Amino acid sequence: MKLNKIIECLEKWAPPILQEEYDNSGLLIGNETNDINSIMVTLDCTEDILDEAINKKCNLIISHHPVIFKSINKLNGSNSTERFIIKSIKNDISVYCLHTNLDNIITGVNKKIAEIIGIKNIKILKAKKNSLSKIEFYTPNKNKNRILKKLFELGAGKIGNYNSCSFQIQGKGTYQPEEHSNPYIGKRGKLEKLDEVKIELMYENNIEYELIENLKKYHPYDEVAYFISKIHNTSKRTGSGIIGNLKIGMNKLLEDLKKKFNIRLIKHSTITKKEVNKIALCGGSGSFLIDNAIAKNADVFISSDIKYHDFFKSENKITIIDIGHYESEQYTKELIFEYLNKKLINIAVHLSKINSNPIKYY
Repeated sequence: MKLNKIIECLEKWAPPILQEEYDNSGLLIGNETNDINSIMVTLDCTEDILDEAINKKCNLIISHHPVIFKSINKLNGSNSTERFIIKSIKNDISVYCLHTNLDNIITGVNKKIAEIIGIKNIKILKAKKNSLSKIEFYTPNKNKNRILKKLFELGAGKIGNYNSCSFQIQGKGTYQPEEHSNPYIGKRGKLEKLDEVKIELMYENNIEYELIENLKKYHPYDEVAYFISKIHNTSKRTGSGIIGNLKIGMNKLLEDLKKKFNIRLIKHSTITKKEVNKIALCGGSGSFLIDNAIAKNADVFISSDIKYHDFFKSENKITIIDIGHYESEQYTKELIFEYLNKKLINIAVHLSKINSNPIKYY
């Protein structure tokens, strides 16, 4: 299977446009035209995992954390990142990473954590801004249903829990075909007046290219008039963290976290409630969401990499729980593995068996 087909599959799920500005997701090593025999899925890119991929004869590694995150000025094998890059190139192994774009979709990293804990009725904790646009176009009324059907299938016109949303205005369109035109209706050199409908649709920015290509494909005119405007509305399906419901005793929650995430110890702020119902969480480093969790009246906020002074932000309004970075995201590779096994049926997908947590406990 060509690598570009695998990338297309991944990016329909977690579009690169959703990654944070500081991130480096995507194809980091390799060429999209490469033929892929089998895939290794992992959380991190370590030398041990690269050896595991070589032994399994995998020539594609898909990881959550990018192997290249900061700028690299030389490649002489002086550190593990450089050695990984050199060895992967020598062994013709491509590397693709799904990082914050996988964090920022409602079906991504945080949903998997919520499933493990048992949290229901999940919603995005902090919606991502500037992720929506509106398209306006004009078409003869008899063609609108065929066009809309395809654009709705792509995901346009979805607002929260509603789909197929549009606004339509009837009007009169005018145009005069020129010498090299190929008019659907009318003749060259003659001014035409036609009953048309103006259609407005909202859509997620990540489908914009495919949306425009399909509009042109299914529209009857050889020159399609359309207008795109970026809007500040937030999406309910993209953003940071998740919040949902789980009625549970605090002590039981802490015990469950230790058991389900294989944690030897848990750091937490003052326990404010013996029984909780609303839980917010963020896989990886999530201290930037503490205020959002408090504003949404969460009883608990579960994340990792919480600094000493960040625990003071609880203000006895919420219990902050730090379960560790690796621990919080360890099931991400299973999430990616499960997705690929559903979408790619003609290629072997292997789940790395290596624990890549760099932190040890005494």
